[in-house]
Amino acid sequence: MSSLLLGRRVFIGTSAIAAASLSFPRLGFSQAATQTRLEWQQFKTTPQYASFLNALRKMKANTNAASSSSWAYWTNAHVNYCPHGTPYFLAWHRGYLHFLEQQMRLVSQDNTLSMPYWNYYKFPKMPVEFTDPTPGNPLYMPRTGTNVYNALTMSPFASGVWNFQHGTMNAFEPKIESAPHNPVHNLIGGAMATMTSPRDPIFFLHHANIDRLWHAWALPDGKGIPGTSNPYSASTSSPYWAGNFTYAPGLTMPRYRTYYPGWLNFGYSDNTKPTALPPLARANPDSPIKLVQAQAASLLTRPGTGDFPATAARAVSANQRSLGGVSGVVLAETSVSARLPLAASSLQMLQDTITVAARPPPQIPSGNFQSVVVVLDKLLLLGAGAKGGYFYNVYINLPFITDAERARRYFLGTVGAFEVAGAAHHGLAKLEYQATDVLSQLSAFELQDVTVSLVRISGENHPRGAVLKLGDVRIEVSTVPPWDASPRGRPGPCYC
Repeated sequence: MSSLLLGRRVFIGTSAIAAASLSFPRLGFSQAATQTRLEWQQFKTTPQYASFLNALRKMKANTNAASSSSWAYWTNAHVNYCPHGTPYFLAWHRGYLHFLEQQMRLVSQDNTLSMPYWNYYKFPKMPVEFTDPTPGNPLYMPRTGTNVYNALTMSPFASGVWNFQHGTMNAFEPKIESAPHNPVHNLIGGAMATMTSPRDPIFFLHHANIDRLWHAWALPDGKGIPGTSNPYSASTSSPYWAGNFTYAPGLTMPRYRTYYPGWLNFGYSDNTKPTALPPLARANPDSPIKLVQAQAASLLTRPGTGDFPATAARAVSANQRSLGGVSGVVLAETSVSARLPLAASSLQMLQDTITVAARPPPQIPSGNFQSVVVVLDKLLLLGAGAKGGYFYNVYINLPFITDAERARRYFLGTVGAFEVAGAAHHGLAKLEYQATDVLSQLSAFELQDVTVSLVRISGENHPRGAVLKLGDVRIEVSTVPPWDASPRGRPGPCYC
């Protein structure tokens, strides 16, 4: 079978035999020496570079998507099993990279081959080897952009970020997924802005860097990752790490193995967190750089408010209630704000929910609303919007004038072609942004006027004109607490 993308049912049925026959040496856990993953600029000067290209060519040439030696097999594994926007986003991908790394060693017959990473905090321009369209270059893919400077932020590495996983406040995992992870996908565009993003080899260098940044952030003591406080310990004690990750039928990994890179027998050549963004001069001078995230001294103004039809408050489900919103928001090159015209009763419910959310769990009566989410619903990509090359930062109650550092206080997340494609993959395209923590920092006066701002960030060759329609922008309260780790209506188990 050569089709890509395989549906989940077909993939499961056709890949079981292939997965069962994988010849990884004890799932890769028996290697005596720890392999070191290198940054691309160093990696390409080693013999591993030729092995990497050799494996990539062979796997792309294999048209049997049910074969673990094909590139399509690993793309389909990611599409069908990856968790995004939910707990284990980082841990699942750590195992995924490890298994592909093992397979590339088998295909290339080079047991020294390790997955390289792209440190875009030093080199925001994509390596030239990936942009060379010479026939036969397995690294080349058509892309909308190659410069990811505008995706970068220092927010995940702030000194106050201590917790780890989705479902906890001020946590590293959701912060780094929101940025730079998602915006890198969006600015590169092409396959990277779709469900089949692993078709592009740069995907794996991107995720290896995300994994490296997780490891660097966690050192030396784990910083709130569930389990023991020492990442060098021999076991984890938290039930968070119980169970297995699935990558294909018959191909699983115990979750706890992904707790620390050394337990999968690899490390990184650079275990340091970024301390600053790269010099602006390294970015493409032809790119319309916007300093929204670039420098703390830069100013950010709230975009003008559009005139959108109001939507009434209503019950969304037994556990969720919309407090009101607007409809028909069309996004183009100009940033825009949407003021949500909430009735007095809705504003009071919003304030009451934030007050309840601040209490310890035992003090919250069952059935009370205790979290707030901003919902972008009925999302539709327009025209060239599906090709990527842009994204929007989503803020709530952004001040009329502020600096970029302070603006992070009002930041909810990002939306672009990548997020929308993932949301649409599992049904109705809807994205939710946890707003409880952000709103709890605002005064009662600030909560009298709820405004969602969508600030356009463009990359190279970004599309012009309308790119995205938001059928409904609303604010909801829920009986589900903000620290609940369940997906609760997020964009499905995966947007890849």
